[in-house]
Amino acid sequence: MPRKEGPIWVLRFRVTNAQGSRVENTLPVGLVRDFPNEKAAWREVDKLGLLLRINDIPETGRIHFDALAEHYLRTDLGPDATRPKTERTVLNTEQIVRQHLITRWSKEIAEDIKPLEIQRWLKTLHTDRGLAWTTVSKIRGVMLRIYKVGILHELVTKNPVQPVETRSKTDYRAIMITPWQTKAILKALSSPLHRILILTCAATALRSSELLALRWSDIRFDEGRIRVSKRWSRGKDGATKTEGSDGYVPLHPRLSRHLRAWHERTSYGKGTDFVFPSFKADGKVPLSPAIFVADHLRTAAIRIGINVPSGHRFGFHNLRHSLSNWMVNKAKIEPKTVQGILRHSRIQTTLDLYTQQDKEEARTAQGRFLEAMRLSAESVGSNAG
Repeated sequence: MPRKEGPIWVLRFRVTNAQGSRVENTLPVGLVRDFPNEKAAWREVDKLGLLLRINDIPETGRIHFDALAEHYLRTDLGPDATRPKTERTVLNTEQIVRQHLITRWSKEIAEDIKPLEIQRWLKTLHTDRGLAWTTVSKIRGVMLRIYKVGILHELVTKNPVQPVETRSKTDYRAIMITPWQTKAILKALSSPLHRILILTCAATALRSSELLALRWSDIRFDEGRIRVSKRWSRGKDGATKTEGSDGYVPLHPRLSRHLRAWHERTSYGKGTDFVFPSFKADGKVPLSPAIFVADHLRTAAIRIGINVPSGHRFGFHNLRHSLSNWMVNKAKIEPKTVQGILRHSRIQTTLDLYTQQDKEEARTAQGRFLEAMRLSAESVGSNAG
């Protein structure tokens, strides 16, 4: 069939419509220039699972939401996706689709779902089930994408999620710690492995998954920098969180000296060995971040007097937030430089999420303004005009 981008192959099939008549439907297969003969087109039909999708379409010719969602998972998250997703993204998206979306909308006709129904349901996820608005916003985003893919593949004609609104602002505020509190935490940790891990995290703002993936070959002592090219996730190496995360972070001579001392001391010092190994696993994997945070880091922070409320998150990410906050508010480092250290793609992320207002600095600024006005207490409190 002709299309604007060139002739395409389509799979033709018949379904019974609401009036009981048999009508022809089509599903796009691919451009003729990509699949030059019918045999190649049929192979693509099998790869895309189009025959299975035909069976998913009810006799009325109108697809149920669960079939639409499963089609999205196969085409947008599979190996043939235009934009491949990381393993974590795939797992998180599948959880949203199966745990929330299919559970609620399973056998509804996709095109019959109303925007107001969706908006009310999303609100109940926050008010009744206690999900954070940021999580609710992600659920909306996945549902929106399901319909977009459905429209692209001509399974539905409209997207009821488009006009639906949610809040996306998080109420979470990371607990910030000072360099002196970081030093106190180091002293409270008994293991040299734990101390060098926290020092490296505090000084580089590397994510925990990036820290744990480091091998000694990544520590470029002669170059004064650390290579970040992967992250440790679900027991294996994976791609960095974003393309911008793949790069280098600086290695100051002071941190370099501590890492060299640890290199000389550790039993796992080969280039392919983990910098922060699990001794229980004979260095074959890095230490467990969840166990370390629960048993050591959080405990040490509370012991030195940091207020960590019950149920409040506290871990490696707090060190990352704290370095950003200290550099911008105390050391007066240019935000663009801090953005580079944290490897954020957008400077707004650095300023909005990783840097909090410094109350002492704000108070000082207010005082300078009042000094410039040269007002006395008497002149403000009197009846003078």
